[in-house]
Amino acid sequence: MQTQSTKQGELLDLKTGDLVEVLSEEEILATLDEQGELDALPFMPEMLQYCGKRFRVYKSAHKTCDTMQRSGMRKMEGAVHLVGLRCDGGGHGGCQAGCLLFWKTAWLSKVEQGAENPATDPAPVVAAPAESRLLPLVVRNAQGPAFEDGTERFRCQATELLRAAPEVLPLLELGQFGQDVRTGNFGVSWTARAIGVGVYNRFQRASNKSLPRWARIRGGKEWGYLRGKAQGKTPTGRAGIEVGDLVRVRSREEIEPTLNENLLNRGMGFDAEMARFCGKTARVLRKVDQIIDENTGKMIYMKSPCLVLENVVCEGAFNANCPRAITPYWREIWLEKIEDGNGGEPKIPLQSTAG
Repeated sequence: MQTQSTKQGELLDLKTGDLVEVLSEEEILATLDEQGELDALPFMPEMLQYCGKRFRVYKSAHKTCDTMQRSGMRKMEGAVHLVGLRCDGGGHGGCQAGCLLFWKTAWLSKVEQGAENPATDPAPVVAAPAESRLLPLVVRNAQGPAFEDGTERFRCQATELLRAAPEVLPLLELGQFGQDVRTGNFGVSWTARAIGVGVYNRFQRASNKSLPRWARIRGGKEWGYLRGKAQGKTPTGRAGIEVGDLVRVRSREEIEPTLNENLLNRGMGFDAEMARFCGKTARVLRKVDQIIDENTGKMIYMKSPCLVLENVVCEGAFNANCPRAITPYWREIWLEKIEDGNGGEPKIPLQSTAG
């Protein structure tokens, strides 16, 4: 096995498609503080199963979006996302958010060029230590102090993200976009569009504060120009959609009447990134009815489950090239169940961000 070893604190220069191996439990433990964190980023129980195994880099995580305070993009040092590795919630009360895991490069070794594909030549199985010292640390730190009513409070990479990425990245700090291209996260034309959209949205936000309504471009709407048209309570809709069903995302014209002026349907948002999939077809991957509130660490139980679609993720097209690949949540009212035809079906392709 040929790997490029990593010393604690050393940053690997990893790019999309690089082959890496997750270090052993003992090696990872040596990088963590008493909170089970490195640079305020927790190593979580759900990640232990990947120790000693090889994966491809999906994206460099040198930046990430702030879904808590909506401050924009935030800078993170020495981290990547790996292909297909999402949190399964096993160590966090069965949370179903399915967040893409962050991996510090100090937890990885880069496999030298010439190694076989991990799918055909997996790394040798690494025997687990007789008594894991890492497991009790990360399990203990997956929870914070309970709430006053005794309800569990969870800690995970999502709840601690603002500590792990404390620096806000201004849109016009163009080095971030150069790094997007250099690492292979996104192509040149995709990146140019992301910058243009970002500048346009900043102008629209400023015009909403300073210009009368009649003088605003497209009414001051941000890119995508979605308009919520529902008056009063937003409508509900059940179509009997189940996991595995083939569905089509309804048109914008059908979805806009289900949204209020804040583009919400019963508290769940529909944004321009989701509108990019209108008219596309996909399989229902899973249902979601409980997720951890990133701001509080409390488990939220949904009154009606929402749906996650196969291969449908936020691609960062209108969000400054965010690489986080969050899975959007879909209300049934936004989807149309369709029948399979002749054994074939149109599918939403995997993300293509080449310029």
